[in-house]
Amino acid sequence: MGKIWRSLKTVAGLFSALALPAVGIALTQLGANTSAIAADTVVVRFGLFTESISVTELQKAVKTGKLPGSLQSLSEEQRRFFLGALGMNIPMNVVTLDKLINTQIGTSILSDFATALARKDKAGVQALRSGLVLGSTAPQGLSILSFIAAYPSKRLEIDLPKAWVVTKNLNTAFWRTQQFMLAIAPQLDPITAHPRTPQIAFPFDPSQPGSAQVKVLNLSLNDQKRDRKIPVDIYWSTAATPDKPVIVFSHGFASVRTDLRYLAEHLASHGYVVAALEHPGSNAANIDLALQGKTRVMKPQEFLNRPQDISFVLDELAKLNQTANYPLQGKLATTNAMVVGYSLGGGTALALAGAELQLEHLKQRCKKNLTILSLGENIQCIAQELPENSYQLRDPRIKQAIAFNPTTSLIFGETGLTKIQVPTIVLAGSADKTTPALTEQIVGFDKIPSPKSLVGIIGATHLSVKDPSTTLDQVGQPNTPISGGEVVGEQAADVRKYVKAITLAFAFQMTPEAKNYAIFLTPDYAQFASTAAFPFRLITQIPPDAMAVVKEFVDK
Repeated sequence: MGKIWRSLKTVAGLFSALALPAVGIALTQLGANTSAIAADTVVVRFGLFTESISVTELQKAVKTGKLPGSLQSLSEEQRRFFLGALGMNIPMNVVTLDKLINTQIGTSILSDFATALARKDKAGVQALRSGLVLGSTAPQGLSILSFIAAYPSKRLEIDLPKAWVVTKNLNTAFWRTQQFMLAIAPQLDPITAHPRTPQIAFPFDPSQPGSAQVKVLNLSLNDQKRDRKIPVDIYWSTAATPDKPVIVFSHGFASVRTDLRYLAEHLASHGYVVAALEHPGSNAANIDLALQGKTRVMKPQEFLNRPQDISFVLDELAKLNQTANYPLQGKLATTNAMVVGYSLGGGTALALAGAELQLEHLKQRCKKNLTILSLGENIQCIAQELPENSYQLRDPRIKQAIAFNPTTSLIFGETGLTKIQVPTIVLAGSADKTTPALTEQIVGFDKIPSPKSLVGIIGATHLSVKDPSTTLDQVGQPNTPISGGEVVGEQAADVRKYVKAITLAFAFQMTPEAKNYAIFLTPDYAQFASTAAFPFRLITQIPPDAMAVVKEFVDK
């Protein structure tokens, strides 16, 4: 038992032991006769368009690939996604689903489902629980069809556009992540399985700001060879010295260079120079143009351009380091750099660290379109249009890498991550629907050579690590186009505090003060920094028996 506990606990440590109701009791509470009033008609609303469809017709549509009635007027992409969603089976049995619904993440899922119901059909959380739990008892398991068939109302009204958003968020990879977390939950009772370790005294708090006053330089760089105009914000202070690495930030898809501004300011206050750049082919401005029909959401070449943007910025900073009378002259250690990436930028950071883009499997998987992909997987599928099957984009000036919630499942193939050549930290949030932890971070982490660390944040969502100024539109929103049920702003303050601590400690590993900060990159500090809302876990290796559990859920 001790060995199993240590292995499983170190992988994720995702939930404290919960007092969950027995499934039999739950089903009794839902009503033994629920099926007598189960839905047999679905009313689909799409703007002014309304269509009544029987459950039998929907079942037939999944088998034949032909939608009934007016639904045939949907676009080819919409029809394909609609049929794919109807045919998707969620890999959870009734016992696991009942446990999940009784967790904090389960509450978020119920909220997501509620947004997809038309206003006239707000039957409440109990009805949603009934449809989900009883739907999972169907022979084929839980699916949208079995949920509809079990929903305790003769008529179910669905807002189709909102339902699409919900379905995209609650993708197969997310469900498998939650199933994996719940599978190890019984081993995570800290009282019975993990006796309290002696209290460790930490010398100082690395999450607190340094004494230096932070300044910001705004640059507009132009890579004429690639026709790329790259805005860069340089965070620095007079405490900056050349014995500290330059740190470069790569933002996420459809975002901006202020993604991690709080982190840049924190590092600069401790004497580091941070260059936060914007990738012009995958930033928020590019998305605005795409919405106007002026460009694509993202071109496949962007997977190559992003790492090259970082390399170009390092080239330019090296020139500025030699420029007389420039504020940063002699302070920029561009040949000793660290890269920090978030989401798609996390994948960019790993590529710069040596991970090889391997696209053969990606091209096969993305063409099949056999399941509902996560947003992170969909973005990676854009790379299928690249002409070659492998690309090596490592920059030898990058000596360390941090990837927050990175995309890795498809873009690096089977062995691409084994090519990484520098110390690496990967961070995962257990409630991330955009880049689900199990498939995008945990599986990939096992392939990365040591030295490495995997940081797990229980309850964190995809946007939790971001600067509050870039997540204002998410506050109070139960569901959003990016990812439903996001924990952001003040709710995620504990997450950002821990991120500041470990990033600073990792940066100091490239300085003479490395030993003073090494203690903050340990499992003990992660447990010390944990809060009731966000337990933190840090490991350096996934034990073989725990990895077997990981593969079991990935291979389903």
